[in-house]
Amino acid sequence: MKVSATTVRYIKLGAGGRWENSLDRAELHFGYGSVSHELAVDGNRAKIIAHLIALGRSPQAAGRDAQEVADFYELDERCLWITIARDHLWWTFAEREVTWVKPEPTRAGERFRKAIAGWRNTDINGTPLKINSLSTKLTKVASYRRTICAVKAQDYLLRRINGIEEPIVAKASQARTALLEVTIEALQLLHWADFETLVDIIFARSGWNRISVLGGTKKLVDLELEHAVINERAAVQVKSAASQKTLDAYIRRMDATEQFDRFFFICHSPKGALSAPDDRSDIHVWTGRELGSTIMRLGLHDWVMERLT
Repeated sequence: MKVSATTVRYIKLGAGGRWENSLDRAELHFGYGSVSHELAVDGNRAKIIAHLIALGRSPQAAGRDAQEVADFYELDERCLWITIARDHLWWTFAEREVTWVKPEPTRAGERFRKAIAGWRNTDINGTPLKINSLSTKLTKVASYRRTICAVKAQDYLLRRINGIEEPIVAKASQARTALLEVTIEALQLLHWADFETLVDIIFARSGWNRISVLGGTKKLVDLELEHAVINERAAVQVKSAASQKTLDAYIRRMDATEQFDRFFFICHSPKGALSAPDDRSDIHVWTGRELGSTIMRLGLHDWVMERLT
């Protein structure tokens, strides 16, 4: 079911995250032991402010304290509560009733509300809400120095919780898909020599060093590569068109040499689907979409189009 909320509040889980166990308890905890439960339930902010000033708080700080107490006691079940802990964003709705508890090691704060259906750190589709996948315009609330605050990025938050792609991201995805299709089509129009050069550039940008002459009359491979970091040698065969039978024959011939740690078979116009044996993680087959995605990821789309201009 789609999540909606009338209001959204961020709540900090204590200094240094010392109240994180409230996530496991399915509870929403709040401290402020200087404000009694009775005073908070009464809801008279003027009295709360006067009480805090009498305890030494400045009028401005006392006003902010009173607002946070009011939020915790007065916001109803339609308020969406969020927090950030354990490298994730967590969210929940809370029951209206506030329970007062005496501060003790087994409890988190001085008072709590029960989290309806517990805390969740995934969207409604089960996708984790990892901090590094969220916009800073939302996660910056974690730097808030007090306990409770409003969330300005409410619309963005609700889209993420509901698993809705950001409009600009959806627009970019559509544009990228169209560009990918054009790139795949363009590969089929390349001269075979340009295609071999393109493959050579792909591996060079990926950290592989060529140790053989490009192309030529070698019967087995078009490129021999080595990678100094992972200490591996690789063979690369480049084909404009090929069938599974052709691929299988090259795999057998490559295995017979016992010279290479990996084998790359690259073809822009395969005759049917090409695939490596299921038990061979050392064999990589690149065709249409995967090859096109690699080209775009490495910023080589313009290079391909220039060859066709």
